[in-house]
Amino acid sequence: MTVPTTTLPSGEAVPVLGQGTWFMGEDDRERGAEADALRLGLDLGLTLIDTAEMYGDGGAEEVVGEAIAGRRDGVFLVNKVLPQNASRRGTVAACERSLRRMGTDRIDLYLLHWRGGHPLAETVAAFEELQAAGKIRRWGVSNLDPRDMEELVRVPGGEACATDQVLYNLTRRGIEFDLQPWCRRRGIPIMAYSPIEQGRMLNHPELRRVAGRHGATPAQVGLAWLLRQEGVIAIPKASSPGHVRENRAALDLRLTEQDLADLDRAFPPPRRAQPLEML
Repeated sequence: MTVPTTTLPSGEAVPVLGQGTWFMGEDDRERGAEADALRLGLDLGLTLIDTAEMYGDGGAEEVVGEAIAGRRDGVFLVNKVLPQNASRRGTVAACERSLRRMGTDRIDLYLLHWRGGHPLAETVAAFEELQAAGKIRRWGVSNLDPRDMEELVRVPGGEACATDQVLYNLTRRGIEFDLQPWCRRRGIPIMAYSPIEQGRMLNHPELRRVAGRHGATPAQVGLAWLLRQEGVIAIPKASSPGHVRENRAALDLRLTEQDLADLDRAFPPPRRAQPLEML
């Protein structure tokens, strides 16, 4: 199952639709089903999996480890270090803990989860150390706004940032004014978390009308709206087979100019700079 790709600044191609794991690993009774859902996603070509040491206090990483066992080479694995751990030594130690929980020797893309008290230079130096040791392949950031990104690229080695993972969906379009254009100029993909606002936007009348025109679901419309854009990667979470298949089918949905105009009226793009939103 071929999934379209976008390109990291390094030139590496990665899938534009992946699998998120926020809220996985929190209930031992659900872990088997969660791992099964991730495995189904892999079977359907959703080979990018995003997780973090924060999710379920490492529980999501353990679910991911179960899902990728025996097929690690076919997975593009994204993980994140908490800001309180993002000193030079702390980042290295956090990465090693994450590797153990996932049962792997490497992370494909390792992100700073959000800006904290440790200097960006320390975190970047740790990322470079981990790269040199073969424990991570690329690094990036999450929840950094344009000012943070400008500071980052001035740090020694900071220009190697591969992505900025941020909250982005039809109801959260603030990044379109400044952050997204900034990243596009530098060839840095945006990784959109909570791409359907954790389900909260799915009852919006216009979203339902557009979905009805295509015989699709509102979630598929929300994902298709993101996926039509160059340089955007969406990472919806799905913990049931039906939800996984629904997400995958969003890749086949082609929105019309009328659809896009209707969605712009219902969810207007920003007209001025806005503070970066987070969940």
